[in-house]
Amino acid sequence: MARMILNETSYFGAGCRKEVVTELNRRNMKKAFVVSDKDLVKFGVTKKVTDILDGAGIAYDIFDDVKANPTIHNVQCGLEAFKKSGADVIIAIGGGSVMDTAKAIGIITENPEFADVKSLEGTADTKNKSFPIIAFATTSGTAAEVTINYVITDEEAGRKLVCVDPNDIPVIAFNDAEMLMSMPKGLTAATGMDALTHAIEAYITPGATPISDVMTWNSIKFIADNLEAAVKDGSDAAAREGMAYGSYIAGMAFSNVGLGIVHSMAHPLSARYDIAHGVANALLLPYVMEYNKPAALKKFSGIARAMGVDVKGMNDEEAADAAIEAVRKLSKAIGIPQKLHELGIKEEQLKQLAEDAYIDPCTGGNPRTTSPEEILEIYKKAL
Repeated sequence: MARMILNETSYFGAGCRKEVVTELNRRNMKKAFVVSDKDLVKFGVTKKVTDILDGAGIAYDIFDDVKANPTIHNVQCGLEAFKKSGADVIIAIGGGSVMDTAKAIGIITENPEFADVKSLEGTADTKNKSFPIIAFATTSGTAAEVTINYVITDEEAGRKLVCVDPNDIPVIAFNDAEMLMSMPKGLTAATGMDALTHAIEAYITPGATPISDVMTWNSIKFIADNLEAAVKDGSDAAAREGMAYGSYIAGMAFSNVGLGIVHSMAHPLSARYDIAHGVANALLLPYVMEYNKPAALKKFSGIARAMGVDVKGMNDEEAADAAIEAVRKLSKAIGIPQKLHELGIKEEQLKQLAEDAYIDPCTGGNPRTTSPEEILEIYKKAL
């Protein structure tokens, strides 16, 4: 059996954000609770949407106290601010951190028995759909605007709570290339490699379906064709548009079929050492691909083709190696660190990271059955 859950409505293309007024009016929504972050407010990205709300006379409050790896405290503060606002819609403007915070607020609002946040981990049995969320992506990476996933950090425990809930999906998603052009090179690179990780892991997971394979293969191709150009020239509208599609399509797929141990291993790096999720994924991806190669050899040949490799005359083993090399080459070209020690990680920290990674919910989606010891060896190779 295969299941596909997608959001109701999505918009793409430069300037598409203007349609938010049409959607709000159609739903008779009068006041928005805008969730964003301080940098997006500071650099005028949030304003690209709030100016439209101003022009249409739609009231809103802004909550911008969102960390790069949002915490339980972040969510609870946002929840209190939301209750005071009296808003009838949540508008999330940002990347995965902002959208994850908005999702947690929306879910708890309609399912108050989960107000501790911790009980949302895994597949929480929420009964009610989230309070309505309209999501504006400002990065091409997490695809949180179309997924049923969100991640909140439990600072006390030093770990990430991976939450999977069909009730949390935003009702409307906007991918407006004009909102992506303010992304600096480093963020463009990290979020783009995050999207590539989503696509590759969802392509090789045992839960993949013919529908998800169509999505993930084309996502890999979109990203391979556009990421380097988007990093080199942030104003390249075609590259930004290509990355928006690549990220979104990967999100449609992995939200439904799952991920693997790249994400399992990246999550504790972010939770314990506040390393950006996209950077952690990007660094680990080639190492985990090498580990997973025996379990998904023919799929790796497909990855090579999507990455633009001419596999004519290669056997499956050679094509798989070429796929891994293509990923590593792209990563290097856009300035991603290649070793964990470059991020300050030390060997004595790896055992705890491996134990955390093994119990992460994403581990079950890996194509190769693993163990804490084998995950530790991957970390050592990446050190």
